Amino acid sequence: VFEDVSFTYPDSVTAALRELNLEVRPGETLAVVGPSGSGKTTLMDLVARFIEPESGRILVDGRDLRDLTFDSWTEHFAMVNQEPFLFHTTLEENVRYGKQDASQEEVEEAARTANILDFIEGLAAGWQTDVAEGGSRLSGGQRQRLTIARAVLHGGELLLLDEATSALDTESEAVVQAALDRLMTGRTVIVIAHRLPTIRHAARIAVLADARP
Repeated sequence: VFEDVSFTYPDSVTAALRELNLEVRPGETLAVVGPSGSGKTTLMDLVARFIEPESGRILVDGRDLRDLTFDSWTEHFAMVNQEPFLFHTTLEENVRYGKQDASQEEVEEAARTANILDFIEGLAAGWQTDVAEGGSRLSGGQRQRLTIARAVLHGGELLLLDEATSALDTESEAVVQAALDRLMTGRTVIVIAHRLPTIRHAARIAVLADARP
């Protein structure tokens, strides 16, 4: 629950969000739409606690988010961004970052859910393939599915999506969207929506304009 939440970036004279009041119900998918600069990313960063409200508060199950430690809060959510981030290491290590003590079976099941297992097992070095700097050895769709596998392995009741398909071609988008649909099942989801397919799956849509819904 957002209660009168406002936030202004230090180098700006204009609020990114002003007196935002919004509730996300357990188990629902909320799509957040609006023009560039309307505060969509700021809203997501506030939920992830990358930034803190300037005024107002964010409640989770009735508890102020600031009363939780950052590490304990990150256990409760997974995040998939529009620009996937990969480490310069193996495919296995990139997925396992979501849960360092995961079994190999758990890692493989996460990859299967993300529609990337067959691709990995078809490589000469398999899971030990180095993705190179920024994942440059992989296509955009493969990079995105790898980050989805990481999110699947991490788990958590809440899923934050900066819609992960908007930069992909039609074929890759379909495969990634299928993986996202599996990832979203049974979770509370907040998604920054750029395309109609995501909005169709949403229980509600919040439209941001001039830093307000």
